[in-house]
Formats: sequence, C-alpha cells, structure tokens
Amino acid sequence: MSVSSFSGMRFVSAWLLLSLVALGNGTAMSAAESGAATKTKEAGAANSGKGAEGKSGGDGKTGGAKGGAAAAGGRGGRSALPQAVEVTPLVRRDLSETLRVVGSLAPNETATIRPETTGLIRSIHFEEGQRVKKGDLLVKIDDSELRAQLAQSESRYELAKLNLARAENLRQTQSNTQADADRSRSEYSAAQADLELLKVRLARTEVRAPFDGIVESRTLSAGDYVNTQAVITTLNDLSKLKVEFQVPERYLTKVKTGTPFEVRSTTIEEAAAIRGEVYFVNSVIDRATRSGAVKGILQPTSTNLKAGMFTVIEIVLEVRKGALTAPEGAILIEQRGPQLVTVVDLNGDKVAAFVPVVLGLRSRGLVEVSAVKGELTDKTEVVAAGIGSLALFPGAKLEPRPLRTEFAIKD
Repeated sequence: MSVSSFSGMRFVSAWLLLSLVALGNGTAMSAAESGAATKTKEAGAANSGKGAEGKSGGDGKTGGAKGGAAAAGGRGGRSALPQAVEVTPLVRRDLSETLRVVGSLAPNETATIRPETTGLIRSIHFEEGQRVKKGDLLVKIDDSELRAQLAQSESRYELAKLNLARAENLRQTQSNTQADADRSRSEYSAAQADLELLKVRLARTEVRAPFDGIVESRTLSAGDYVNTQAVITTLNDLSKLKVEFQVPERYLTKVKTGTPFEVRSTTIEEAAAIRGEVYFVNSVIDRATRSGAVKGILQPTSTNLKAGMFTVIEIVLEVRKGALTAPEGAILIEQRGPQLVTVVDLNGDKVAAFVPVVLGLRSRGLVEVSAVKGELTDKTEVVAAGIGSLALFPGAKLEPRPLRTEFAIKD
C-alpha cells in the first residue's frame, strides 16, 4: 500500500468520526428541547387548572391577586406616600459680612522716660505702679553746679541792665557815641540770653510726667549716674485701650476709619465682647505679609483686659439690610449649582420644587439667597434638614413639619 492511499484512508476516517459526534450532539439537543417543551405544557396546564379553580372560587381570591399585582407595581416605581420633611420659611434680616483676625492690645499712650541731661540722681519721687498726673515730678538730678552758674549769670544780667540804662541817658545828652550805646545794648541782650539758657538747663534736671498714667517699674536708683540714653521707667496711659492688627489686602478696601469691630480675649472669659472702631488704616501694604496695619480704639469699659494681651478681632466689613436668608443646611449643592428645595401646592398636595439660587453673604449659619429664575419671598418654605440624604425629586409628595427648635437659628 502506498503512502498516498494510507493518507486518504486517514482523512475519510476522521470525517466519519466528526459526523458521528455532530449527530450525537444534535440528538441530545433535540431531546432536551423536547423535555423543556413537555414541562412548559405541563406548567401551562397546571396554571390553567389553577386559573379555573380561582375563577370558580369567587371574588375574594381575585381581589387578592389584584392587590398583589398593585403591590408589585408599587415596589417597581416611586412610592406614592408623602415624605416627612422639616421646613422653615425664608426670612429677611440684616446680614453682615465679618472678618476674624488676631491682634494685640496696646495702651492709649506710652512713653519711655529718659533724662534730658547728664548727672547724678539725687531723688526719685514716684513708686512703681503709682498713678501720676501730667507735670508731676518723677526724678531730680543734681543741679548744684547749674545753680551756681545761674547766680553768676544773674549778676552779669543786672550789671548789663545798669550799663544799658546809663548809656541811654548819656546818649540823650550826647555825652557818648552811638557805638557805646549799641555795645551796652548788645551786652544786655547776651546776658539775658545766658540767663534764660541756664534756667532751661536747670529745668531739665527735673524729670516730669508728660501725661496722666501709671508708672511701671524703674531701672535706676538714687545715686546712679545717668545720661540722655538711660531709661528711668515707662509711663502708660490706660484710660483707653487700643488694638493693633493686620488685615489681608483682599479685605483692606472695606476697612475704613469708623469701621466697627468686636474684641475678645483668648485667655480671659468675658461676659460680652468689647466694641470698638477703627481710627487708623495704613496706606501702604507690607510686601512680606501682603497685609496692611490697622489700629482701633476700644470703648471705655470695666474689663480685665490688659495692654499686650493677644486678642481675636471680628471686623464688620459690610452690612446688607433686609437680605433674604436661608439656613446653610437648606442649600443643596449639585453640579448644576446650588439649589433650594421649596414646598409648593399642586392639586391640593404639598410637593417638592427645586429652585436654582445664587449665594451671597454668609453669617452664623445663614446664607443670603436669590433665585436664578423666578422670585423667592420671605414666605417661601424650604426643606431645612436632611438635604442630600433624603430621597427627594421634583414633584415628590411632602409632609411638611416645623423645624425643630434645637436646629432653628436665632437672630
């Protein structure tokens, strides 16, 4: 047998084998289909029997079947039961834009007390922490040498005064020259100036308070030698307190002289904030901090605040009268923008309506709102709690309830 004949026989055998396999699969599929058809027919017959039995059973079972179908339909679609929600009306109120910054308290006036001349301290006329008045003597510096010079200058002044009187009398009788009279007048003026100079130098030996205030601790004692750079003490006027703080350049244009603010201490619990107003706004912005220096003065009040304390300042930047406001919890934020879920009447039912809004100022849980289209009034009721967690959609039936008092925002 040749190689080609043997190859042909192998091909025929393979073809026969594949044919038998295909025939077997087709037979099995036909049998399965026949079995399925038989079961379908049996099920149909059973259902027909049950249907006939149900018809002969009366209207009770028929009503039950219809109720089950209706329940199935309700589960498949949106529920017709109203959704209980807490609502509150929009309110018109004065809304203020505020800014919180930190600052430090400072005395109304402060001065570092230094002597105006050199010498020994003879006496100190104040106690540390003492309240003094303007012009009170604080320190006396040795003036014995100046007093001797003053006595000498007074003698020269008296002599020059007498010489001037004689020269003027002689000039009237033409007994002296005009040059002699002018010389006497010049000597008199010089003696008078020397006397005034010594009086000024003598007055500088007394260090006096420049304004009313409280004297702080002293750094020198009697017998110390001082010069014009020595610090004797510090005098602070605490009749009023000032506050110094920085305002970012973004808000600096809204801060002007007279802008009100409130101050609270971070270390002392005050019953109420202390009010004040701005009296200085720096015209130059600091390049390093991008903010401007602002100073304000506090209203006189009995408080435990002290100069140098760290404080929190709340500045009122802008006040809008009669702004339409809603609770912040009533704002629904979506990709299309902020919205309010309002309650409207539709065929006697309370349903939900989604209103796109524009947000404005915010203050203490409130936000200013205005409708993009249409109009919102102070009588419009909005869903104020559970926004974002409730299954709400336009046209959903609602069961409005008043907002609980613990969540209500008081004016």
